[in-house]
Amino acid sequence: MKALLPEGWPRPSGYSNGVMAEGRMVFVAGQVGWTPDMKWEAEDFLGQYRQVLENTLAVLAEAGAGPEHIARMTWYVTSRDEYLANLRGMGQVWRECMGKNYPAMACVEVSGLMEEKAKIEIETTAVLPASEG
Repeated sequence: MKALLPEGWPRPSGYSNGVMAEGRMVFVAGQVGWTPDMKWEAEDFLGQYRQVLENTLAVLAEAGAGPEHIARMTWYVTSRDEYLANLRGMGQVWRECMGKNYPAMACVEVSGLMEEKAKIEIETTAVLPASEG
């Protein structure tokens, strides 16, 4: 994958403006901050965020993918203020779970998510190298 940065544009912090990739695509449904057995262990934004990333990585692993294969993510948060208040902690959690991989991203504040306790939901698209043969 190649991050796209138009000439003269400043490098964005924590994401890429665009990503170019070729290969097999993996689509991960929106993941919320509950455990794999659908239990809410975290009620706070940062705890749910960590669980969302862990859930996303678990689904990607089923396809033989990891964070380095993520091309784009769409984030849905129920509170812009809560999101902004947790940026520092989110950066730390991101680095722990995702390393230095920065896909194209969008983040949207929504009035609610289908799971009432959910504060964040993220859907992901990953691209693995094309199969040989």
